[in-house]
Amino acid sequence: MEQKLFYDNLTVSSAPHLVTKLDTQKTMMWVLIALCPALIVSTFMFGPRVLVLTAVCIAACMFFEWAYEKIMKRPNTVKDLSAAVTGTLIAFNVPASFPFWMAIIGCFVAIVLVKQLYGGIGRNFANPAIVARIMLLVSFATQMTTWPVARVMVPFGGADVVTGATPLAIIKETPLAELSADSIPTIGSLFLGTVGGAMGEVSAIALIIGGLILIWKKIISPATPVAFIGTVFVIALIYYAASGSPVNPLQMACYHIFAGGVMLGAIFMATDYVTSPIMPLGKVIMGIGCGVFTMIIRLAAGYPEGVSFSILLMNVLTPLIDMLCIKLAYGGGKKNGK
Repeated sequence: MEQKLFYDNLTVSSAPHLVTKLDTQKTMMWVLIALCPALIVSTFMFGPRVLVLTAVCIAACMFFEWAYEKIMKRPNTVKDLSAAVTGTLIAFNVPASFPFWMAIIGCFVAIVLVKQLYGGIGRNFANPAIVARIMLLVSFATQMTTWPVARVMVPFGGADVVTGATPLAIIKETPLAELSADSIPTIGSLFLGTVGGAMGEVSAIALIIGGLILIWKKIISPATPVAFIGTVFVIALIYYAASGSPVNPLQMACYHIFAGGVMLGAIFMATDYVTSPIMPLGKVIMGIGCGVFTMIIRLAAGYPEGVSFSILLMNVLTPLIDMLCIKLAYGGGKKNGK
């Protein structure tokens, strides 16, 4: 009887069990704040349409979350701001010229198909914004690869009508023997954001500032971003040194870090609480895995970018990574007392 009463009064909840001042809403608010530097730079480079497209994506994601939960008679979670973060990340993963209606389709896929159908926040198997980007790339390839040129590179503006190749596309389309420092954008332009690309990934310095904010507030661990970025750097350095690149291998390694979606993916998407490993070792494995698959796609595949695909693949592997790391940390139980 005592044992039965004990179990009747025992309440077990899912992790995490740490009590802190941070809740989901505050956490997501800090993520939005950390995304602001990249939003400001993108608006300056590509014009006010950046703000409009971002607002459309945020509004669409929040509406789809509210509507789904209303229809399914589930508790409303719009106020936790997770849908707003997803909307911002979707906007950051598309060109500034991307049609609004296509972006709204991506928001529907992210919120309804990837997040809510699996039970809502905390239960999705993959990062919703990552799946939305891949879906949009596969469905609307032309619009997803039409990149406005930054206004500072075009006299009197004109970002809405002038397009150009992204830095990674230039590398992919140029034979290795013909690469030169003059044929590719400078590291400084990648650092500041005066190049073509998705709205939120063009300025490395803006993303680094956002990452430092999240690390300072202890929203994310630096383990995954450092492992991700470091892996990309090392593989690129070895590859270009071994292949006899006419451009300094160190410069090309930095190029692969600052170009494309490495910074955005490593800081804001590979660190997603729900779809990334819990254990410290697992976070490092996550980062290394993302870096390896990113560089395999960039160097060996036909597509110039691999960040989204690598993060999605590691999202799928996250449960296995957690199982391995927990077993290594705590050991496995022996059967029959042996």
